[in-house]
Amino acid sequence: MPQKSQHATAYKPKKGEPYMSPAQLDHFRQILNGLKAELSEDIDRTVHAMQDEATLFADPNDRATQESDISLELRNRDRERKLIKNIDKMLARIDSGDYGYCDNCGIEIGLNRLEARPTATLCIDCKTLDEIRERQVAK
Repeated sequence: MPQKSQHATAYKPKKGEPYMSPAQLDHFRQILNGLKAELSEDIDRTVHAMQDEATLFADPNDRATQESDISLELRNRDRERKLIKNIDKMLARIDSGDYGYCDNCGIEIGLNRLEARPTATLCIDCKTLDEIRERQVAK
């Protein structure tokens, strides 16, 4: 996942401020919209670059290298398109009041975790258990 925008600063809750207050939700909405805009720009840039660089090489090795580069670039863009869909889901969760709460146990995910990964849907404990299960299945 791309890093969050360099101009976004960590949210500092005011004393006694409730979890996922309107100000916190707005903060994360801005982070998610910023990420989405950056990803969309990257996708657009790639499409334009690929159109500009489309060349038919006579040498089979050059052609193979170009096709390999294009394939890798397309996989990266596909990953970014999936992330944009996930960001859209998180923005919908903000609107519905579900953002910031674990999908498994319902507890608060926590501001620090959301700052690090704004698309997180599991609290750190559930995510850790999930990763342990994945490792056990992979063995």
